[in-house]
Order: sequence, then structure tokens, then C-alpha cells
Amino acid sequence: MAKEQCNGCAAADDCSGCPSAPAELTAAQKASRVKNLIAVMSGKGGVGKSSVTALLAVALREKGFRVGILDADVTGPSIPRLFGLSGTASASEDGLLPVPTAGGIKIMSLNLMLPAEDTPVVWRGPIISQLVGQFWTEVVWGELDYLLIDLPPGTGDVPISIFQSFPVSGVITVTNPQQLAGMIVRKSIHMLNLYKLKNYGLIENMAWLECPDCGGSVHLFGKPRGGEEAAREGIPFLGALPLDPSLTAAADAGRIEEYRAEAFAAIADKIIAAA
Repeated sequence: MAKEQCNGCAAADDCSGCPSAPAELTAAQKASRVKNLIAVMSGKGGVGKSSVTALLAVALREKGFRVGILDADVTGPSIPRLFGLSGTASASEDGLLPVPTAGGIKIMSLNLMLPAEDTPVVWRGPIISQLVGQFWTEVVWGELDYLLIDLPPGTGDVPISIFQSFPVSGVITVTNPQQLAGMIVRKSIHMLNLYKLKNYGLIENMAWLECPDCGGSVHLFGKPRGGEEAAREGIPFLGALPLDPSLTAAADAGRIEEYRAEAFAAIADKIIAAA
């Protein structure tokens, strides 16, 4: 495949000397076609971002779409465990092959390349960013309608690298009702504005816990404020999710695809309509 000419040297016959010239596609990229590349971001750790990513992938898959997850949370990868995946990813002559879940979701994570899931990854930021880049350029994703990127917390090396070099369609932001979480998540929302990226909206996770005795709502992290936060930032509010012990049990057992999350069907519909 010939190089696509860049805007910076459109008048030239050869743009190979221009620093903004697009790179030649790898064999893996030539064998892949991803229609929508959506990052899931929180800014703050501990708000259930990986669970939200996994459940959104399941909801999209149940609607008949071809779905994958790129686990960019390299030093804290939990996506394989949520789906009960273990072992080592294989490769073809074109590149690495993602590991499919029981429901057909394609997963690529560093934990699928380590000898044991609890092997620590003691790497500096540039090496981590390089690996995440290879998950895009060296993995044969095939035909996908949606590829979700589970970003690490914060606004550092990995999100910067992805927003600069990946063809990101847009970003979903995850928070919880805690005021501290809201302050940190706003940093990630403002980062998206800097990169002029589309924000599909805000999901408020862990908004309440249903009391097993009376059925009432217990607000463990304070009064839900996701709708107000989204309105303040001028982005859509995608929905609020409860803190559900049955989800925790399904995640720990690697059976998150068996968890029935009706709220995610509605959230998936909003993403589909906005994509």
C-alpha cells in the first residue's frame, strides 16, 4: 500500500522527509479494519473504569456488533481476569492475535503475554507507551465495529500517546459520586478539550447500593451528582450505575459476560447513536 500523502507536503511528489508524514501501514493494520475506536477514561483510579469498559463491550456484543478491548492499563491490567482469560496470546505471520472471550470479544492485554497474571510490570512510562502503541500497530484486530481502549488512571504518558497517534473516535468518562473523584475526573475531561476529542459522555459508577433489607438506596460515596457534573462540563450524561455485589462476584469468577446489566443496554444505545 502506498503512503497516504500528508497535508504538510501535499504539493510534493514525495512526503517521506516531512515529520508529519503518515507511516507505512504494518501487516497487522492492513489485516484489520476498526470502525470506531473509543477510549474509556477516568483520570482517577478505583472508580470501576475497567468494569465499565468490560460491561459496555458485552452490551455492544449482545447487540450484534463485533467488539474488542485494548487493555492500555499496562501496570494494572484487569480485563483478562474479568473475562476469565489466561494463557499466552498467539501470533500469525501478520502479527499478534487477540484472545477471544467466551462471547466472542477480542482482548489484547499484557497479562496475556506474561508467565503469570501477578508478574509485576516495572517499566517506565516511555516503554509502556511503546507497548500500547504496538497493541494498535502489531495486533491483528480483523473486522471490528468497536474497539474499546481501557486507559490507565491519570493524564500522563499513555493517554497522551494514544490521543496523539491513534485514530480515536471519542472518549467515555467514568466517575463516582465522591467529590474528590469528581475533581480529578474533571482534569481528564479538560484534557480531552485540549486534544479536541469528542466526549461521548459521563458515566457515574457506584452511585448507590441497594439495601438488602429495605430495598432503599444507600449512598456510600455521597449523593449522586453525575448529571450535574455532566451539565457543568457541557457533555452528555450517559447514566448512573449501582455498586452491585453480584457484579463483584461475577468479575472475581471471570464471568462478567454472564452478568445482566440492563442499564448498559441503554448506555450502549446512546454510544451507538453518537458514533
